[in-house]
Amino acid sequence: MTTSGVTLRLLDRADKEILKLPRTVKGAFFDFQHKFRTNPHTTGLKLQQLKGDHRLWSARVNDEYRALLLRLADDDWLIVSVKHRKDVYNRLSYGVNQVTGGIEYVDLEVLEDSVLGRLPGATAQPRPTPEPRLSAPLPEPLFTAWSDRQLTELGVAEPLLPVIRTLTTEDQLLGLVEYAPQLTGEVLIALFDGASYEDVLDQVTRPVAATEPVDPDDLAAAAERPATVVTTTDEDLRGALESGDFGRWKSFLHPTQAKLVERRYSGPARVGGGPGTGKTVVALHRVRHLVRQLSPGHDKPVFLTTFNKNLAADLRSRLLELGGDELLSRVEVSHVDQLALRVVREAEPGNGKQAIDDGQAVREWRALLDELGEDTWDPEFLHEEWTQVILGQAVGSRTDYFRARRAGRGKSIGRAERAEIWQLAERFTQRLDRLGRQTWDQIAERAARLEMGREQRIRNIARQRDEAGGLDNIHLQDGSGGWLRHRYRHIVVDEAQDLRPAHWKMLRAMAPRTSDDLFLVGDTHQRIYKNQVTLGSLGINIRGRSAKLTLSYRTTRQILRSALGVLGETTYDDLDGGAETLAGYRSVLNGGLPAGHAFPDWDAEREGVAALISGWDADTDTAVPHEQIAVCVPTNQMATEMGYTLKLHGIDAVEIRSDGPNGSTGVHIGTMFRFKGLEYQRMIIAGVTDGLVPRADVSRLRDVEPTRYRHEIQRARSLLFVAATRARDSVDVFWHGRPSPFLDSSWAETEHGGR
Repeated sequence: MTTSGVTLRLLDRADKEILKLPRTVKGAFFDFQHKFRTNPHTTGLKLQQLKGDHRLWSARVNDEYRALLLRLADDDWLIVSVKHRKDVYNRLSYGVNQVTGGIEYVDLEVLEDSVLGRLPGATAQPRPTPEPRLSAPLPEPLFTAWSDRQLTELGVAEPLLPVIRTLTTEDQLLGLVEYAPQLTGEVLIALFDGASYEDVLDQVTRPVAATEPVDPDDLAAAAERPATVVTTTDEDLRGALESGDFGRWKSFLHPTQAKLVERRYSGPARVGGGPGTGKTVVALHRVRHLVRQLSPGHDKPVFLTTFNKNLAADLRSRLLELGGDELLSRVEVSHVDQLALRVVREAEPGNGKQAIDDGQAVREWRALLDELGEDTWDPEFLHEEWTQVILGQAVGSRTDYFRARRAGRGKSIGRAERAEIWQLAERFTQRLDRLGRQTWDQIAERAARLEMGREQRIRNIARQRDEAGGLDNIHLQDGSGGWLRHRYRHIVVDEAQDLRPAHWKMLRAMAPRTSDDLFLVGDTHQRIYKNQVTLGSLGINIRGRSAKLTLSYRTTRQILRSALGVLGETTYDDLDGGAETLAGYRSVLNGGLPAGHAFPDWDAEREGVAALISGWDADTDTAVPHEQIAVCVPTNQMATEMGYTLKLHGIDAVEIRSDGPNGSTGVHIGTMFRFKGLEYQRMIIAGVTDGLVPRADVSRLRDVEPTRYRHEIQRARSLLFVAATRARDSVDVFWHGRPSPFLDSSWAETEHGGR
């Protein structure tokens, strides 16, 4: 922020500190920074140097609060903290990290109090620890296996080493991490979770290390390095003060994320990672980076897509926040089925068939089997066979179907059975034609064929041009007379794990096979649909161009631990024929334990949810806007009933539909599927009852179709995992009768109606 030659920046740690201050102090701080930029020496600001340190200064924010600033140069200032005036003279430590080259600041008294306050039996006022009894040996400190030199080589802040050596419990560690510099927290958590020194050095430290020698006395140079995360504009500051951490993604990228965004890839690339690791943020910043590399123009060569309508709408809104109309003017944003439908309608303008979803399609399969008096086949099995094998592999004839691979389908079928299925599939498509309907899988398959044909024509033109010495042959061009070219130069895909095989074939054909063509982000642990693909078999080779984000910026450590328990021991794929794990997935955020609430029936459970929300509202110190509270349930009917109960208690509710919230104010309610890609401060997951999560009809598959049973159980686990990891601060799980078998002991039952 500069005015009259004065530069004023706000350190990331101070930014987060200010978010916790009373609203009136935030307003006073915003006024303060304007006055400071105009003239730091204005009498009312009381700018003065702290005793014993020529670089650390204080300035008046209001009667009670002071800003602490580092003087980087004559007119270059960095706010490192905003404190009550009685705390200004605490033992404060600042310096340049020798690994990252960034400025770090910590209040040692606050940090030590946080650690001491977590001693067993500690009260609000820290007191000396009693002498241990001879029969109770002192617990071993957590980090004795690593020397001071090793810890500092990993990037741990050196002034914190004496405190770190006293840590004996996870709770104390989390107390330190809350106030320590970010890299220190990441390193200590990773070591505590069992990572080796070499792994932490490679995965946590090296990605953020400075590329040039670090001068510990040059604060001005340190302030310019990526490791010193600062707010520098009014717009960024206002966004941080008004929307808190929810708005930080626009301005701040972790260095690991930034490298993935800015890297040049020789072909398709994929970024994985657990919930809250910033995959969507990376995708959005990647789009902006690609647009910045474009030559001036008015076309839209960058395509941003995801698997459903409400997520696409959210991406568009966030892209607008990130770069405004100027960025959006060069990017097309659409969900992938919408794009496929447009491709088909362009080629077949008379195609007015109604598009139906999977649920409607299964009902049509059931109706067909009833009409034929056929009870050999299960309609859901037939629908999956048709969509995943016949349409998914673009099988065009019965002979091709006899040869088609059925990896992962489980139930083995012979040649005679395939012939029977092929005949049923033909009758099914004829039935849909008569009814004037088409499934989204049919649309995707048709769009893939059209785009693959278009790509082949482009290749033919290029080959003819090469053979003719660079001259174009107009007879090979599009019938419209226009010059054929790929629809897009760059394609970015969010939630990649949920796209169908035909989607991938279509997208692969839409961009030239060159550098930076496809950029995919996703996590197969969050796959909530039945679309399992191997990208390499679809012409998308990501080998050697895959990366994984491991640090969660959303979910607390306590919620993360319980959510990971939901996944069980199930194995997940990596979209390319290998196994995917969440090894190293971690959080440095601390919070309360997830809570479980048991009730005798669904009516009582709904009353319990209403009571919990009412209790939150009554506590004015911790109340949050209702739009930051979500209630998700297994079925649409349960969502309707939950909304009705909340209304009876005076709690407004907003239904989450396929295109997003149906209203602007109220608690968000919907099925678990609707909350994919969203986040809330408080999450309530209701109806987590055995028979609903997972559905009762899944159990009958255990013996007759074990492979399909495993897939359905995995999908149900993923759905609950997704729901639990939407939360930032708290998760409350409700059930009636017997709880879901997916819940382990970490979802401890609390008193009915709250905690």
